[in-house]
Amino acid sequence: MTDNVCIIDDPKGCRPPLIMTAESPLRAVALPPDDTLRSLLHNEVHARPPARIRLPALVVYVAVLNDGVSREMEWEHLKTLPDQENLTLDQLGGNFVRLRFSNHTLKWERHTEFTRYSLVQALPDQALQGCTDAELLDSLIIDPQWLARIPGRTIAAIMLAMVHGDVDDPIAMRSQADPWIQDPAMLASLLGIRRSCAMTNFLLRDSGFERMLVISPPNTSELRSGRTSQRLLELETYRLMALRGLPVAKSLGVMLSEAENQLAEITARMESTEASDQDLLNQLIGLAARVERATAMHLYRFSATEAYYNLVEQRITQLRETPIPGTQTIGEFMQRRVAPAMTTVQATARRLGSLSQRIERASALLRTRVDIATEAQNQMLLEKLTKGQALQLRLQTTVEGLSIAAISYYVVSLILYAGKAAKAAGLPVNPEMLAGALIPLVLLGIWWGTQRIHKILQDH
Repeated sequence: MTDNVCIIDDPKGCRPPLIMTAESPLRAVALPPDDTLRSLLHNEVHARPPARIRLPALVVYVAVLNDGVSREMEWEHLKTLPDQENLTLDQLGGNFVRLRFSNHTLKWERHTEFTRYSLVQALPDQALQGCTDAELLDSLIIDPQWLARIPGRTIAAIMLAMVHGDVDDPIAMRSQADPWIQDPAMLASLLGIRRSCAMTNFLLRDSGFERMLVISPPNTSELRSGRTSQRLLELETYRLMALRGLPVAKSLGVMLSEAENQLAEITARMESTEASDQDLLNQLIGLAARVERATAMHLYRFSATEAYYNLVEQRITQLRETPIPGTQTIGEFMQRRVAPAMTTVQATARRLGSLSQRIERASALLRTRVDIATEAQNQMLLEKLTKGQALQLRLQTTVEGLSIAAISYYVVSLILYAGKAAKAAGLPVNPEMLAGALIPLVLLGIWWGTQRIHKILQDH
């Protein structure tokens, strides 16, 4: 790639990459030609850089499922923002775009199953004074209707307020959070080495948004604030995406129970020799088709659930939480509320795979039973064929004896006629005596000829 690489929120703009271009003479001499994927793989770590957030700030975050939503549709929606008429589709090719305005930024980020939009602006003055969601939406830099027209279906929506405060004073932080969270049973934990405090209750408000609050010391860097917001927002998004496998797992419970009972019934019938193998085989084929169809339909969701939950655990680890006395931490809440759901999904996935394997083993047993029965039938058939061949051989031997006698009769008759012809010609020959004397020789000759033919056939 010869294009410039945009450094993470570099205030001076974009600067050229450290790797020289292929046109550079020094590059051509110092290194072999690049692999075709080198630039793509190298820049992957910079694909989704965190924002630099100057406190106090308000982050309005919306994540939507992009099933059936094309990149072109999202591009057309982004172009409706002020001064974005020149935004090109190629700029969305990397699945990440940060649009900078005079007093706010908007980040677009597309993933496999969802797309995220993050608006970062200054925190309204009345935000921490019991401001309602409607008042907050009216104070946004962009038109709230633009958020409502985002293509896709909402999976997560969060209003994250980030302010300065004293993280060593739990009472003062609680006073700051009460007007924003408006819930005495809020979750809170110190992040990192007491560098900031995150508070939330993970409850949906009437507006469809959740609320989070991050309190950081005055010396907190803008980049650290950006990383903190990114981890918290990703944590909630991945939590919701992971939980999408729970309804699927619950819906499969009835089908799995019925399939397991049917398999047990088929296996019990296999023990009886009176059961029809064809009937059992048809039932097994139908059961296997049901299970394989369920596996094909839901295997991706179960795999995605496991991947998303792994990301949730990673984000919890990256928060490096320290508990505040008397308050449940975010990670503890996740482990207690989300882990059982993930266990249910994992157990259903294992149950589905185990059922498929048991059906395969039952099919193998039935095939073995059918093969044994077939071999017994083949053995009986071979025995019948052997008896038939022996009978045929006996009949053939009898026929051969009769054939030798018949041929001998015709040969002796010819000799008799020849003798009569010779006697009529005046030769001193007794035809009857000649024919009777030659009968043993004729029989011996024909028998020897027959044996010779048998030997030739056996040799071939």
